[in-house]
Amino acid sequence: MIGFIIAGLIIGALARLFTPGKQKLGLLATLLLGLAGSVIGGSIAALLGTGSIFELNVLGFIVAVISSVMLVGTAESLSARNKKNLTR
Repeated sequence: MIGFIIAGLIIGALARLFTPGKQKLGLLATLLLGLAGSVIGGSIAALLGTGSIFELNVLGFIVAVISSVMLVGTAESLSARNKKNLTR
């Protein structure tokens, strides 16, 4: 479980690194998005037959980072939209 949390934090940090622009996400948001991305990546890797959902493998890691980048981008766009609506 601790390894899963550490992997989620690393995946979230890599996703923020690969996402263009400055993100205004905290450590907790980075961790949660990284965990969500790692679950998505593990699920896709398990569907492709490369291992279990909680097993760390290269394909699952790559898919996890890609899905986390998309999640970070989505979170940033939703955050910007909410701030725009609040200033009106």
